[in-house]
Amino acid sequence: MGIQPHIMCGPGDIAKYVLLPGDPKRAEKIAKFFDEYRLVAEYRQYVTFTGRYKGILVSVTSTGIGCPAAAIAVEELARIGAKCFIRVGTTGAIQPKIEIGDIIVATAAVRADGTTRAYAPPEYPAVASPDVVRALLSAAKSLGIEVRSGIVVTGDAFYAENAETVKSWSSLGVLSLEMEASVIFLLSQIKKLRAGAILAVDGNIVKGTRKGEFKKGEKKGELDPRVQKAIELETKVALEAIRILEGSQ
Repeated sequence: MGIQPHIMCGPGDIAKYVLLPGDPKRAEKIAKFFDEYRLVAEYRQYVTFTGRYKGILVSVTSTGIGCPAAAIAVEELARIGAKCFIRVGTTGAIQPKIEIGDIIVATAAVRADGTTRAYAPPEYPAVASPDVVRALLSAAKSLGIEVRSGIVVTGDAFYAENAETVKSWSSLGVLSLEMEASVIFLLSQIKKLRAGAILAVDGNIVKGTRKGEFKKGEKKGELDPRVQKAIELETKVALEAIRILEGSQ
């Protein structure tokens, strides 16, 4: 197995545990929580760092936006040794009681994307690995960080959301809308790997505070200090979850 064509990483570059943010710039921010790290590759939207956290080898690779890009990352990372993926991202809430800056641990994802249809029929579920979910919830509890857990919906078209469809998912108890979890979960299931997702809420669609346009100088969406803090906290939870998973083996 050689260098992978999109992530530009090869055998020996990647840990079995990989954190998956969307934003390339967030990859280094996450790596700074490691005890030590090195830049492995930077190509297109895929930026990868590998290092150690409390003695455990861990990597972080940005996926860019959406399931097609995330699928490429998971496919190529899996080919060179990755065994467990944790998406560390953002999401738009669709339950009125969820606030900006809250944190969600996804247990499953509604497959409202197009990419997963290339891998499995629509009846096949996209479910997070139970042990990864347990580790994330346990890590959050041990750190004193409040999180919610439940189903999210993964969609492709940020600007084509249908209000009635969102209302329908909300009525069914779906917590939030995001753009990558379904394919990460589904590919991990198919490949007999493990996956989870922890998400910082950057807006609430049903309350009219979704991420969108803002004026120069305003701090909204991911720039909101509450969201930045939530991203920091979810990163700490994800890393502690890795420690828990490693200790359980």
